[in-house]
Amino acid sequence: MAPGHEIAHLAHVTLLTPKLEESVRFCTDFLGLEVVGRDGDDVYLHAWDDYLHHSLTLRGHRHAGIARTTLRASGPEQLERRVAALEAAGRGIGWVDGEPGFGRTYLFTDPDSHEFGLCYDADWYEPGDESRPSLKNQAAKYPGGGVPARRLDHVNFLGRVPVDNRDFLEDALGAMTTEQIVLDDGTVAAAWTTFGNKSYDLVYTKDNLGLSGRLHHIAFAADSRADILRACDVALDQGVFIETGPHKHAIQQTFFLYVYEPGGNRIELCNAGARLILAPDWRRVDWTERERAKGQAWGLKTIESFHTHGTPTAAELEREAELDRA
Repeated sequence: MAPGHEIAHLAHVTLLTPKLEESVRFCTDFLGLEVVGRDGDDVYLHAWDDYLHHSLTLRGHRHAGIARTTLRASGPEQLERRVAALEAAGRGIGWVDGEPGFGRTYLFTDPDSHEFGLCYDADWYEPGDESRPSLKNQAAKYPGGGVPARRLDHVNFLGRVPVDNRDFLEDALGAMTTEQIVLDDGTVAAAWTTFGNKSYDLVYTKDNLGLSGRLHHIAFAADSRADILRACDVALDQGVFIETGPHKHAIQQTFFLYVYEPGGNRIELCNAGARLILAPDWRRVDWTERERAKGQAWGLKTIESFHTHGTPTAAELEREAELDRA
């Protein structure tokens, strides 16, 4: 198990989008998120039962992708211990002021150059009159439109060498790997890791283009499979592109639907049922290349774009490099 659960959970994510206003409408109209603030090109959005100030930041940018993934430590002492471990690993950047609703944040990178933040101090979401729930034990009232997404669930990164990122999460942050894909030559093609009792929080999948720092998808949890089925009809009516699903993953047994938001980022809607990691001596599940070739749990073949599409695209990364050279 993770040492003392020193990382509590995934706190919030900052996504880049070249179509900011369209991406905001997607998040509000389709996902059912609430805009809780705006600062220039940063828009802060809240999923109805996330307890923190916001779940997602959308940032206007030249291209799509993930700017930062912020984790919350379990306490001030746990934060300092993890920062010391990150500095010892040579991955630290330093302290910065957090986003609205979040205190000082320690920035660092994984071996694939994805940027992370780690904080403890945070404001809880305060509902207004229009979002105040009838039941005091949920953050906001159940939205009337969209999916709606209950909470931010996980992030799936693309990485050049997933095992390096997996080991970094285990060694520096105390994550535990619950499942992974191991190819015939012994290469780890993907790894699912958790900081607590959820079956997974952060995932690394091999970037088949050999690039670094890209995003495969972020995921929001829906209350039930029925919500995900309803989301298919909502997507159809709203013109949201469905990439694949609805179906059930073999790995982690998650019921899923994958769509693209207008900026190009892949978004998953997921329902993991009641799968929790409660065993202190959890036995990691390794999936073979042959087993993965069978497709998803009920036989749906994995769509080709699942292995190729990531953000930013290769062309966008090349344009970014040209701008840097100029």
